[in-house]
Amino acid sequence: MCSLTRGLALLGALLWAPWWALHGAPLPELSGDLDFQLFLQRNLEFTRKIRGDVAALQHVVCDTFQLCKEEELLLVRQDLDITQVPLEQCHSRSFQAETCFNQIRAGLRAYHGSLAAVRDLLPHHAGLVETLQLDTANLSSNIQQQMEDLGLATVTYPAENPDPLPTFSSHFHHQVGGFFILANFQRFLETAYRALRHLARL
Repeated sequence: MCSLTRGLALLGALLWAPWWALHGAPLPELSGDLDFQLFLQRNLEFTRKIRGDVAALQHVVCDTFQLCKEEELLLVRQDLDITQVPLEQCHSRSFQAETCFNQIRAGLRAYHGSLAAVRDLLPHHAGLVETLQLDTANLSSNIQQQMEDLGLATVTYPAENPDPLPTFSSHFHHQVGGFFILANFQRFLETAYRALRHLARL
């Protein structure tokens, strides 16, 4: 099997299957694809680092504004234009490798922009937020490069993010919005991390 065909088959097998089914469907072809395994290991570590930085900012929001529990803020959330970026294409039965990985990259790009609202909310931690934005962009770039290596079609985005930043009617809404941006980003990263981790274990 050629490298491109093998790569497409591996990605499809991972991302089409439900998470619970992946352990029951080992793919021996993975063990011989050293470049792909190296990509997985490096970006597992990178994603873990990003998740740690998001968690650190979540602790800052909790300590600074006493916004710590999501269930206590659900009513306020209804008044905010904050949504969870979807990743359903990554484990859909109509899986398309290009669609899934482009959806991950689109999500990373969206959170990269939304983090500007968190930076404005936490000026004393602007350096950490800016590092998080840079790491988010680099993770997207890593995925794009791997897609290109596998011959998958990628979406090209403009250098500047044209999406409008979230707007808030009050400082309290800004605080709650920052809380949910970080909480949603953490969930998004957990899903992406599970995908890489399961594929690395096959």
